[in-house]
Amino acid sequence: MLKTTLLKFTVALLFISTVTVVAQTPEEKGLQIAIESDKRDVGFGDSQSELKMILRNKQGDESTRQMSNKTLEVNGDGDKSLVIFNEPRDVKGTAFLSFTHKSGPDDQWLYLPALKRVKRIASDNKSGPFMGSEFAYEDISSQEVEKYTYKYIKDEKMNSMDCYLVERYPVDKSSGYTRQEVWYDKEHYRTMKVVFYDRKNSKLKTLTYEGYKQYLSKYWRADKLLMENHQTGKTTDLIFKDYKFANGFSESDFNKNSLKRAR
Repeated sequence: MLKTTLLKFTVALLFISTVTVVAQTPEEKGLQIAIESDKRDVGFGDSQSELKMILRNKQGDESTRQMSNKTLEVNGDGDKSLVIFNEPRDVKGTAFLSFTHKSGPDDQWLYLPALKRVKRIASDNKSGPFMGSEFAYEDISSQEVEKYTYKYIKDEKMNSMDCYLVERYPVDKSSGYTRQEVWYDKEHYRTMKVVFYDRKNSKLKTLTYEGYKQYLSKYWRADKLLMENHQTGKTTDLIFKDYKFANGFSESDFNKNSLKRAR
């Protein structure tokens, strides 16, 4: 009887010890979810797409811009991207180049054809609005894992989809945000929604991803990014179409000279 009791006690201790070893803190689990989400998008190489930007003021009045977008995946660092404005005439030829980095501030430039010059976006101005939209310059960059610290909050359903809710906190002191709430779907680890909090920790904006489609039997891209500013009542929609991969882009397609020759 004594041996049986001791055996049960030993097994119980081993079980408790095992649970203790594998248990994750909310911070560790949040980071693990972010890493898994990032890992599932590695290897796409390059992509291009056409997109429409719809700006709405508080009264619902709209203005529309047509753009082209190119992205190059960079091994060991963040993505490079080039956005070219095609319409309307007053912004035609404007081009935005971004080099996202895993650590340190991103490099970003804006070419203004009316001035015929390339303007560098200062690192302390990344919270400013991108071309008058509700997207900030820091929102346009690829969201590298290393740019944040993380904390898992809870499991939560969104539109009948099982999701993880994770808070992330920008490492960059120049960020316009104190924190962001991010919902990842459990099946594919896609970002479904992000709520942004400003430097006063007040709710600022909500970004919703819609119309995900899978490309190359692996990579998910949303057709629509809907950004709502809760403090101003303004919204901006980004609507993507005609995604193409394996375009053969190289580093030379993403430099300051490419800004000036962008059409």
